[in-house]
Amino acid sequence: MTYAAGVDVGSTQTKAVIIDEDRRIISRSLIDTGANVIRAAEHAYQQALKDSGRQEDEIEYIIGTGYGRYRVTFGNAQVTEISCHGRGAVHMFPGTSTVLDMGGQDTKAIRVNPEGEIVDFCMNDKCAAGTGRFLGAAASALDIPLDELGSRALQYQKPVRISTTCTVFAESEVLSWLGKGKKIEDILWGVHQSIATRSAGLLRRVGIEEQVTFTGGVTRNIAMIQALEERLGLKLNVSEESHYMGALGAALFALDRILSSRNPRDTVETFG
Repeated sequence: MTYAAGVDVGSTQTKAVIIDEDRRIISRSLIDTGANVIRAAEHAYQQALKDSGRQEDEIEYIIGTGYGRYRVTFGNAQVTEISCHGRGAVHMFPGTSTVLDMGGQDTKAIRVNPEGEIVDFCMNDKCAAGTGRFLGAAASALDIPLDELGSRALQYQKPVRISTTCTVFAESEVLSWLGKGKKIEDILWGVHQSIATRSAGLLRRVGIEEQVTFTGGVTRNIAMIQALEERLGLKLNVSEESHYMGALGAALFALDRILSSRNPRDTVETFG
């Protein structure tokens, strides 16, 4: 059996995925990136390797991706996170035509063809206003754990309008609404709506088709999913694997390279 791995080193969290030759995920891991990026990549990979039950020499090829992809020092190659999220999304949801990747520091709208190849993409250009960091600022201002934001936001009654376009001022605006007597749930839903509006704008720049796949760490936020679906007027493709989509795409590229080296005439390279 052939095995390949992908390691996605993000600004906030690092993910690793190991797949077999049938492109099935056999293990995955998730850790906080922290200050030592090289160590985070190594720890995430070693955790996935341990969970897979495989030996290190059984993993034939490893690809690093994400902002810290060049810090995956034990890897064989690097591929951009845009290419990896596109490839992973189409593998998981074959009807995907547009991908929204929302991470800790940026948000990307990606247009893909049926093979998962990148047709067009754009990124948010208003600092981190439409990203996970914006949610983090709100959580900090309201002293709420980040993993509770979604459930609290869905308890809203009269959401407020968040107007700031900069994460630096998000905390001030949140505290201002709180000082005016607004409920935490209404403020939080306003934050989610603000991010959804900015994300919809990014998607329109690359073209919104019927099947949009949501990837990245913010996919774990149920309120963010609902806010996006209401703004876009469609159901998003999202699953438990959405957080690992970049690492999955990297592992798929790694498997491509293994198979290409064995059958160079039969495999077309599509690396980003």
